[in-house]
Amino acid sequence: MQRYNSSSARLANATQQAEGLGQGLLHNGSAKVVLPPSNPTTAGLCMTLGILSNVIALLILAKAYNRFRRRSKATFLLFASSLVATDLAGHVIPGALVMRLYLPGAHWPPADPPDAACLVLGGSMVFFGLCPLFLGCAMAAERCLGVTRPLLHSHLVTTSRTKMALAIIWLLALCVAVLPVFGLGAYSYQFPGTWCFIQVLGDTQGTDVAFVMLFSGLGLASLTTSLLCNTVSGITLVRARLRKRNCSQRCSAKSHDIEMVAQLLGIMVTSCICWSPLLVFGLMSVSRSSQGSLGLEVINYRQLMVLAVRLATWNQILDPWVYILLRRAVLRKIYRITKSHASFRGGTFRSFRSFRWDTSSLHSSEKKTTNKS
Repeated sequence: MQRYNSSSARLANATQQAEGLGQGLLHNGSAKVVLPPSNPTTAGLCMTLGILSNVIALLILAKAYNRFRRRSKATFLLFASSLVATDLAGHVIPGALVMRLYLPGAHWPPADPPDAACLVLGGSMVFFGLCPLFLGCAMAAERCLGVTRPLLHSHLVTTSRTKMALAIIWLLALCVAVLPVFGLGAYSYQFPGTWCFIQVLGDTQGTDVAFVMLFSGLGLASLTTSLLCNTVSGITLVRARLRKRNCSQRCSAKSHDIEMVAQLLGIMVTSCICWSPLLVFGLMSVSRSSQGSLGLEVINYRQLMVLAVRLATWNQILDPWVYILLRRAVLRKIYRITKSHASFRGGTFRSFRSFRWDTSSLHSSEKKTTNKS
């Protein structure tokens, strides 16, 4: 009986330790076993790469916007520039809050309950997470209208309305991010204590579940809408190409549409790969945690959340390269290089065949001459 009680006590203690890791802390009585972050190299390199990528893309988009200010592409470029600027801010602000934990005088372990820095970091994660998804959805809807209903697009979509839509998107994301201030949900330090997000593990309440459902629902809805709009735009452009409506102005417009839709597809694929894990794992974690059915699986869910947030941060690094690489100038150069290599190989093959044909003709003519003699 004593052995059974001892085993039960050890199991309960192990479960308590595993659940305590949800906030980056290991509680064993009054002891706290927490290792502070020691190597900021990876975080610093990612932050530097993200800043450089977004600045380069922002310069390219600003130059393109000045060229196409009075064309239909100006609205798309305004959305794209706003997306890259948001990604840049979303890389600098949360990155600076994370890097402060690597400073020699930083407070460690993290405060429990969360301090003001954690609340700002958690709100930044939500705000700069929703903004790119909302902007990608708005861009896809705008291009779908421009490709399928160009006359209606030119009548409805103006620069002033585009700026108003941008303000509404940023305001909506901000309203969602500050909901914990009004009691809906909460932000907390996440394992291993270097970042803050919505409380999805540990002592979760009904408000935490509602907040995560709102955040993930808005994100997944934006990705789904982007997928539908980009699919419709792509099918419409393919049909127009197959019909071969040739005129110089129309072809130029279609080439712009193809470039913009290709960039939107790149943004959508990047967002789906980078943000879907965090949206899905967040829902799974908070639902299991609220039911109290995690147990020792909390360790696996914690690792999944760390992997998901790392993928989400790469979205702000990869988004700018969509505009840098999927431009008409770059694609045209790649096409010319590929075409020249293909023509060179084809020309070499034809020359080789011609040489073989000439050689065989020479041999046959020599045989005829020998037979005649």
